[in-house]
Amino acid sequence: MSQILHFILALLVIISLALWVSHDRKKIRPRYIIQLLVVEVALAYFLLHSESGLGAIKHVAGFFETLLTFAAQGTDFVFGGMSKEGLSFIFLGVLCPIIFISALIGILQHFRILPLIIRAVGTLLSKVNGMGKLESFNTVSTLVLGQSENFIAYKGIIADISPRRMYTMAATAMSTVSLSIVGAYMTMIDAQYVVAALILNMFSTFIILSIINPYQVEDEPELKLNKLHEDQSFFEMLGEYILAGFKIAMIIAAMLIGFIALIAAVNAIFAAIFGISFQQILGYVFYPLAWLLGIPAHDALQAGSIMATKLVANEFVAMIELKKIAAEMSPRTLGILSVFLVSFANFASIGIVAGAIKGLNEQQGNVVSRFGLKLVYGSTLVSLLSAAVAGLVL
Repeated sequence: MSQILHFILALLVIISLALWVSHDRKKIRPRYIIQLLVVEVALAYFLLHSESGLGAIKHVAGFFETLLTFAAQGTDFVFGGMSKEGLSFIFLGVLCPIIFISALIGILQHFRILPLIIRAVGTLLSKVNGMGKLESFNTVSTLVLGQSENFIAYKGIIADISPRRMYTMAATAMSTVSLSIVGAYMTMIDAQYVVAALILNMFSTFIILSIINPYQVEDEPELKLNKLHEDQSFFEMLGEYILAGFKIAMIIAAMLIGFIALIAAVNAIFAAIFGISFQQILGYVFYPLAWLLGIPAHDALQAGSIMATKLVANEFVAMIELKKIAAEMSPRTLGILSVFLVSFANFASIGIVAGAIKGLNEQQGNVVSRFGLKLVYGSTLVSLLSAAVAGLVL
């Protein structure tokens, strides 16, 4: 009973925060929000509570574990078995597999398997969420292709997309994650929470964006998807996706080095001046939100610090910090916090998304840049809602 009351309180706060920045409250359609929420709660129960759902998640997790073993063979060949000795775990065990999974995604994309899935799932979602097919396609394509390359699929139409639709597409890119790095997450947090978060985030995105950025799709022309890499040969595509995976791995490695070093330096400065680290201060700031999600009070301070780390750095840094203290936390805390961490909702993503769009259309990139803080705000609310729903059933 207390979990239900906690969830209702969290839901009221999250919806209030979304309403606070809503573009047009009169256009909000409560019926779609309620039906999306019902579907999301049902899926959360299935994925995190029921035996059949947990069994399905184990199969998905097992599939990714198999992929990681294949990836490890390529890594071991290049780095001489260093990963088997436990050396450079983050680079060899977490980042290098991204290259292999990126190549697999490229193959599925080349043979038009992924576009079929994107269209089928996108069309189904558009029936439930009350949004246009473009928004629904974008949610699925972002999950498959990642927040940068995803926008290439809309290259031919991006100049014609209205600012409101552009906000929805950019916010979606920050509220989900790419399948190419799902395996990396599974090396740091429990696989069942990664899989659950992927699905819950889709519905949380629709709910939050239906409040913050409501509009009728009839007001704007429906747009068609542009095909990716249609003029490339198989090996051209494969080389491109392998290099793209390597680039992603290197970017993440650079960001980890920079952010962790900066956080360590700032922590030391704050400890010397105030006798408390910067992360501990952030923990106090985020403590109420952690408690609101249903995290037990005795874990809420540390959880708040991890949540803040994700926002100011990125989810990888936060997952590494969580891995260090996971043994001290309750299973309920780990579940809720893990679901919260699985998204690109952080300040660095503003530059990544805006830069990707600007590379295709400078004017639209500038539009997204102006949305910057509101994008982070909206995508963080998505993470909070997904974590609150997880907390209801855990």
